[in-house]
Amino acid sequence: MTAKLGVNIDHVATLRQARRTKYPDPVAAAVLAEMAGVDNITCHLREDRRHIQDRDVRLLRDIVQTELNLEMAATQEMLRFALDLKPDTVTLVPERREELTTEGGLNLTQQKDSFGKSVALLREAGILVSLFVDPETDAIKLAHRFGAQAIEIHTGRYANAVRAVDRKNEVARIIEAVQFAAKLKLGVHAGHGLNSSNIQAVAAIREIESFQIGHSIVAQAVLIGFDRAVREMKQLILLAS
Repeated sequence: MTAKLGVNIDHVATLRQARRTKYPDPVAAAVLAEMAGVDNITCHLREDRRHIQDRDVRLLRDIVQTELNLEMAATQEMLRFALDLKPDTVTLVPERREELTTEGGLNLTQQKDSFGKSVALLREAGILVSLFVDPETDAIKLAHRFGAQAIEIHTGRYANAVRAVDRKNEVARIIEAVQFAAKLKLGVHAGHGLNSSNIQAVAAIREIESFQIGHSIVAQAVLIGFDRAVREMKQLILLAS
């Protein structure tokens, strides 16, 4: 089965916030992406509100026709927001204010009780919970233990690898991780740093059910439009599967 494509629209908001204008509107981008055939819309509501704003997420909840995936840190503020909003999926991610982008998977060995409680609260509200993890079996075991229904594999090390041998090794790590997750009956998603030049190798991994891709699609959309940028990425995933 061909993996699904989710589009992260954060960087449309990044462009807007650079000038504190009302445009470009990430909500409008979500509509265009859905018209082009994406399978879900993802946004990351950061604690510092550097790009996506509360208003954006609330409007997205009203207009998204596919599925809304809210990325967020496991804080009390974000949990209250998610429980009120009720997105289709919440993906818990690590967050540091000084980082440019998410730098790796969650450290699930810290605050174990907190993660377990966060997952339970979200699941009780009918929200599917995914944890953003590195391609490591220990992290996946903990995600399963905490009650998550899915994981999203951080593909950053693969995407940033320069040497062919390093890319090959990272693909092997990802394959081992997703096969292990599949055995635990976890949903398997993947994302971070993926673009038209590197998607093929991971799109060929049959256990990965969906890809969450943001920056590269938004960057391409600036040049050729959202419709074409989304359709080209979906075609690359189709050809690799």
